[in-house]
Amino acid sequence: MRHPRAGVGIVLALVSALGLAGCAETEFLVNTAKQAKGADRAGSVGAYKVGSPYQISGVWYYPKEEWDYVETGIASWYGPGFHGRSTANGELFDENDVTAAHRTLPLPSIVRVTNLGNGRSLVVRVNDRGPFAHGRIIDMSRRSAQLLGFERQGTAKVKVEILPEDSRREQAVARGGAPGPVLASASPTEPAAPAPQAVPSPPVQVSRLDAPSGAAAAPAPRPAAATASRSPGAGGTAAVVAGGPPPGTVETVPVSPTDIWVQVGSFENRDNAQRLSVRMRSFGPAGVQRAEVAGRTFHRVRIGPLTEVASADRVLERVIAAGYPGARIVVD
Repeated sequence: MRHPRAGVGIVLALVSALGLAGCAETEFLVNTAKQAKGADRAGSVGAYKVGSPYQISGVWYYPKEEWDYVETGIASWYGPGFHGRSTANGELFDENDVTAAHRTLPLPSIVRVTNLGNGRSLVVRVNDRGPFAHGRIIDMSRRSAQLLGFERQGTAKVKVEILPEDSRREQAVARGGAPGPVLASASPTEPAAPAPQAVPSPPVQVSRLDAPSGAAAAPAPRPAAATASRSPGAGGTAAVVAGGPPPGTVETVPVSPTDIWVQVGSFENRDNAQRLSVRMRSFGPAGVQRAEVAGRTFHRVRIGPLTEVASADRVLERVIAAGYPGARIVVD
């Protein structure tokens, strides 16, 4: 005779099996939907984040608000291995969104990235931390790299500049508020690097690129508005653009030939710069370049010019290993 509890056990087992099957089926459907759409954005709203100082391979980085940020250097891109994962501010990364990772800018921020090799310029939403290679200043999503024209090459010489008003409005949304009036902020104590003369600001042509096979198309361009407008961004948030083209619009600007350098330091005292340049000659052709920044004269110790990104990477790693963690690759 079967024990009464045996029947109960069988029923419970069947119910449990059906429940597990249902969960498995649900998980399969959810994962399939994420693969098809990149991510389920309904539950992915990123938070505003600056973050604490952190270290990567012996080099310290200090996140901060920097409203006059302009930098030239080398961009890379990331995609398949991170698709669907969380970004540093809690969104879901979609390689087909027009986004980027930056080491120090607040998250989210809006920046303009210009490919100094072909003149393509793109407004991009920064929502992640990176890149983690010393010789890179920004890590673009795969779609961003496609629009800027360097997906196949893997890297590009770029200029990155923050769009302050758009960034402040975007950050207000991330804090849970409305994109209200923009408030002035104090200027940073350290002078920002001057924008390269080879890249004038006014665009001369605007064009659209079709999405590659298997990739999601970027948002269609819309007429500029006098007030803030919202365009879809990664993670269910909105990129708030005050008047310029929305993320995903490619502009073409005039560019001139540029060189790659490894900058070891910058000094107001020329003698200090000269002494350092002498020590750097074991790494390559080193010299001192004078620059005017915000009414002050600086003397930059640079190695170069270098013809390829790979050679600049090798020089940079040697210089950092020799005890100069502040060295970086610049394009000028």
